[in-house]
Amino acid sequence: MLSALIIGNEVLTAKVAEANGAHVLKRCRERGVEVQSVHFVRDDVDSIVEAIQLARRRVKFLITSGGVGPTHDDVTVRAVALALNREVVRLPEMEARIRSYYGDRPVPAEAMRMAEGPAGSTLLASEDVRFPVLECNGIFMLPGVPQLFRVQFEAVLERMPGRPLSLRQLYLSVGEADIAAALDAVALAKPNVQIGSYPTWDDAADHKVKLTIEHLSTEETASVVAELKQRLPAGSIVRED
Repeated sequence: MLSALIIGNEVLTAKVAEANGAHVLKRCRERGVEVQSVHFVRDDVDSIVEAIQLARRRVKFLITSGGVGPTHDDVTVRAVALALNREVVRLPEMEARIRSYYGDRPVPAEAMRMAEGPAGSTLLASEDVRFPVLECNGIFMLPGVPQLFRVQFEAVLERMPGRPLSLRQLYLSVGEADIAAALDAVALAKPNVQIGSYPTWDDAADHKVKLTIEHLSTEETASVVAELKQRLPAGSIVRED
């Protein structure tokens, strides 16, 4: 199980449309990795430290997005180090990569901020050969730029234990009040199966409620679908997938 921490004043002030949190949820679902929470926090060291410490009490892995660049508001590495009670150190491999990137050009001192990490950090290779993923004690520090985040997040996902769920969906022509009793009965009998009910108020939709049924076992989801079909109002299922 993991949590994600989306860092950046630009996100919380709507200067930038946030996309990384939604991407984490989508890809984790596809890979069968459970997400405990997604949090948003400003570029403030104390706030980030507090959010990290809270998340680490609940999950084994934490993904951070943003705050790992060379500018004054990139404070994620320092915050992670403080949360883990570690020093910020220069990482030789990252320093070498940055110097290689600049080639014969002078390397700005600010660029070397991206060579820093909490003591004990490791670097995970990703498809972005320029900059690997920075990891320390189960915290993966990723850039906020969506194009870079998505590439590096794939490298993180490869290391996450997961198993995709079996999903079935029923689309109904009746409202939630008409199906609540049926859902109560099936949910009580099958507490290990996740049953979701999602109404829509879109007049153009062909249904009023979408039901989702999820479990690791296809047999379990099929069993619940069969039970729901017996209990739901006759003729209320518009379609299923």
